Amino acid sequence: MLRNVQEIRIPAGDFTVTASVHGEGSTAVVLGHGAGGDRRTRMLVDLAETLADSGRRAVLYNFPYSDHGRRAPDPPDVLERTARAVGDYTRGGLAAEKVVLGGKSMGGRIASQAVAKGAPAEGLIFLGYPLHPPGRTRIRRDRHLPDIAVPMLFVQGTRDAFARRDLLEALLERLSPLATLHRIDDGDHSFGVPKRSGRTPGEVQKEIFDAILRWLEAHGL
Repeated sequence: MLRNVQEIRIPAGDFTVTASVHGEGSTAVVLGHGAGGDRRTRMLVDLAETLADSGRRAVLYNFPYSDHGRRAPDPPDVLERTARAVGDYTRGGLAAEKVVLGGKSMGGRIASQAVAKGAPAEGLIFLGYPLHPPGRTRIRRDRHLPDIAVPMLFVQGTRDAFARRDLLEALLERLSPLATLHRIDDGDHSFGVPKRSGRTPGEVQKEIFDAILRWLEAHGL
């Protein structure tokens, strides 16, 4: 059951962003959705409620293309402006003292690009960072990450086709000590695990959320 959820619209220059605010707290976690989802993605909503229960605030937002029913994502500059606008509004309009940006797959990548270009944030959370397209490891989406100077949490499945394990681990070494990796054993890009793992989706989701809460606590967020 959702509690204390506020639906808002945030100005972002020549467009507005729809978002939902979950809970209250001086620390806010702002999350964008993956390329094929929206802010009502079940995992994001469940995470927002978990964050609210922990005494924090969560803000889930849509990129413009999702609001308008389009399948193709907006141009990169529009996506980045969206992430920054929501982060700035959370700090200013919602009076959050600390703001963590991130999201699922594309949402997390776009947040990191915005932060690398100067968007203020106290941390970044990546739920399945899309390091490269499946099977196309020469196309890397990590050039900007060394420009980031805040703590980063990567939650990644060991079977994620968007992040070959050895490449991700090499990236984390380059980003050390700011980057933390939490591996989901046998997890794919959506953190699905095979039946042979003996774990339910709920158990996997709890592992992810617990890892996020521990990381936030460890960094005073």
